[in-house]
Amino acid sequence: MACDLVKGYSLGCRDGIGGIKNVWFGQFDEITLTTSAFEITDVEMGSASLHKYELKRGVGSVTETVTASSENGTVFWMHSLNLKWNKITKEFQNEIKLLAQQRLIIFVELNELNAAGKNIVLCLGSANGCEMSAGSTLSGVALGDLNGYDLTFESQEPNPMCTVADYTTAPLDNSAFTKGSDVTS
Repeated sequence: MACDLVKGYSLGCRDGIGGIKNVWFGQFDEITLTTSAFEITDVEMGSASLHKYELKRGVGSVTETVTASSENGTVFWMHSLNLKWNKITKEFQNEIKLLAQQRLIIFVELNELNAAGKNIVLCLGSANGCEMSAGSTLSGVALGDLNGYDLTFESQEPNPMCTVADYTTAPLDNSAFTKGSDVTS
């Protein structure tokens, strides 16, 4: 039967670490992904670029929620990414507007390392794309409050998030990936 369990789970060392380092946004209709066993093994974008956004420590998180209905016999996964950036600027306001208008594939570099010592990279929205579902521009009240942006991106997917195949030197530099250079500013 296709739904038979194939593995157990044993507790490992307590060496996990939370948080995310960077995110890359790509336009959904410019990206073709190849997956195998929930791992992205190939990214084809031609000359299109990914847009890299750096994050301060402690301002981003990824959440995956499974929703199952025994009455309907359905299961789907909600991928959710919450990001915060400091400092309100007219340039970033325009960038947020553009992000809000797009259907995206989002790559997220975690702080967590895999067995090879490389940062784990997740792919959100691989089947249906992610869209901005909420966002706020905050001035803060006290001097130490966030003056910036709080954005949420979500996707409803038929499968859990995929990890991206291990990179060579830097995330997403895999030799099998075809894309333009990353845009960072």
